[in-house]
Amino acid sequence: MTTSITPDRLPDRLSTVELKPSYNIPLVLVFAGIPMLLVNAWVGGLLAIFGLFLMFQSVIISLKFTATDLDVYRGDKMIRRFPYQEWENWRIFWNPVPILFYFKEVKSIHFLPIIFDPKTLKICLEQRCPRK
Repeated sequence: MTTSITPDRLPDRLSTVELKPSYNIPLVLVFAGIPMLLVNAWVGGLLAIFGLFLMFQSVIISLKFTATDLDVYRGDKMIRRFPYQEWENWRIFWNPVPILFYFKEVKSIHFLPIIFDPKTLKICLEQRCPRK
């Protein structure tokens, strides 16, 4: 069962929570790339293309917090599973405007742009994988 988070209803540790997409970062990059085209066409074009790429990723990729893992899906197909028991640390960079999610597993480090609801992400992380 997948639940959604509202201010009056926080998930319990056993429910599965699917993060809603957030288009904030992709839209900022696309809109920043447009006037940058007048200054430098290459930089503006690359910025806008990167924003469109992240927007596409926001649509097709989803994160699901289960009782034991963070699962990454492309459409209906699970493409990666990250068991919480292997996590050593996590952090959301730049709290005023969250832009990057970092977590470290025993064998690897991961960085993800915040293309998902940052509030729900933080709630799920604090609840299921408290920092040590």
